[in-house]
Amino acid sequence: MKTVVDILWLLLVAALWGVTNPLLKKGTVGIEHVKEGSRISQLLAEVKFLFLNIKCLLPFLLNQSGSVVFYFTLATTDLSLAVPTVNSLSFLFTLLTGKLLGEDFGGKRAVLGMVLTMLGVTLCVVSSASEAESAGLQNTTQTRNTGYQTVPH
Repeated sequence: MKTVVDILWLLLVAALWGVTNPLLKKGTVGIEHVKEGSRISQLLAEVKFLFLNIKCLLPFLLNQSGSVVFYFTLATTDLSLAVPTVNSLSFLFTLLTGKLLGEDFGGKRAVLGMVLTMLGVTLCVVSSASEAESAGLQNTTQTRNTGYQTVPH
């Protein structure tokens, strides 16, 4: 990653994706009561329910805006670092938001999973940063040691 701004963009994406998951879950409450005769009319009735329900539509739009931000952020960040970082942090935002909304988060096993996930992401970040640093030093050393000079003919 190049700057702190890139990290902040990735945090924003993780927050948008993570916070909206429990909100989408709450917003879809009641869809099981939508009943129609045929599969096509059932599908249309469910789509109508979802798109006319502001409790579902607003989190959906926020979630999709996170995807747009992620797409643009990938232009300046390393994919192998951005994906695990955003996905694991969005998991944490989902867990915290769900807890704030009164959901059960799974107890000790969920906490252990969260700790292991964060440990894995930390290892990815450290590994990626050290590889980038060593590659940058190696490229600098190679260009200094070659001593090639272009002479016009």
